[in-house]
Amino acid sequence: MKFAGVGLVMLAAIFWGISGGIADILMTKGWDPVVISLYRGAVGFLCFFAWLLFRFRQNWTSSTRLFLWSFFASVGVAGNFTFYFLSIQASSIAVAATLMYTAPVFVLLISFLFRIERSTWFKWGCIAGVLIGITLLTGAYNTESVSVSFLGVAAGLAAGLSYALFIFGFKNASSIGNPQTTLTIAFFSLCLILLLFADKDEAVAVATSSDIGWFLLLGIVGAGISFIFYVIGIRRTAPTTASMVAMVEPVTASLFGVLIIGDELTTIQLFGMIVILATITVLSVKQSD
Repeated sequence: MKFAGVGLVMLAAIFWGISGGIADILMTKGWDPVVISLYRGAVGFLCFFAWLLFRFRQNWTSSTRLFLWSFFASVGVAGNFTFYFLSIQASSIAVAATLMYTAPVFVLLISFLFRIERSTWFKWGCIAGVLIGITLLTGAYNTESVSVSFLGVAAGLAAGLSYALFIFGFKNASSIGNPQTTLTIAFFSLCLILLLFADKDEAVAVATSSDIGWFLLLGIVGAGISFIFYVIGIRRTAPTTASMVAMVEPVTASLFGVLIIGDELTTIQLFGMIVILATITVLSVKQSD
């Protein structure tokens, strides 16, 4: 069972990568990204609620701070799901998934702002490396033929910022209560938040559409099972290892986009992806030491 933790984290990352492809298929069919995010969160909530009930006596914790941090996490995951799908719609799965993984840079910048971490040349070098990678990936170095729209870039980076917000909220909530309780509260709050912005008629129409199977698959693979695998796996995995293994997600998403959806990446875009992922991996490993 030595590599069980790594295997579970890797499976979670692969499932998250696949979820981007499923969302792309649904958006191609005309479904709104917010509605897709709502169903992903709702199915995930049902999975976490069942997990919570399975061991209710050991898992339930009542705390105002737990609810507040869980709600904070829900805002992050709601933004992450929605902005990620919007970025896929405006650019491609590969670009969206890679930009989303700029989250550690946002965490670093926020830490600098609030003086939680000390500024060093190494950290600023990592930030510069990510910016160079983004420039190559999006084609911003040539303003006359930018390969990715501004909306695609902005949504992808917003997904990364939201992901950082989720990590921050989830980490603080989990220090108070169990992950099962935190995820249940966070995803219930996520559903309430997205209900405010979703097209109600379209959301109702999903239940009787021929695409309901895709929505259920997205929720189970992209939220329910994947988050459960990740929570269990991360307990048995060193932070440095988990940081590197998590990079399987953008790679899986990119392969899904190229092989299944038919997306195309230029050599320069591919190099930009490698620069971003390599820099984020080095930064995550260094931060975990």
